[in-house]
Amino acid sequence: MNLILRVLLSAVAVVVLSKILPGVGVDSYLTAIIVAIVLGLLNFIVKPILVILTLPVTIITLGLFLLIVNACIILLADYFVEGFNVSNIWWALIFSLLLSLFQSILFSFLKKDKKQ
Repeated sequence: MNLILRVLLSAVAVVVLSKILPGVGVDSYLTAIIVAIVLGLLNFIVKPILVILTLPVTIITLGLFLLIVNACIILLADYFVEGFNVSNIWWALIFSLLLSLFQSILFSFLKKDKKQ
């Protein structure tokens, strides 16, 4: 149940960000749910591999290169999901930062419900 709520909250964040950011577009709510699922899978499978492969650069940049890795994950989701488009890596970077911020805010509501 918690996983389904997380996916739906991520989809809400994707829709909100697509309305705010002009370089990001989502065709429908179903596409936003698919984007949330694909982003979760890419973060689970591909991101650890990219982090290990880019570890020297990440150490040299004191972790800032992880922002580029996150933007690449967003661009991969753009490649795999029809109806989701990100115009360039800069919009992907902004989308990644704001998505992380929105998700942390939205997921904090789930943690408060769990404690009660």
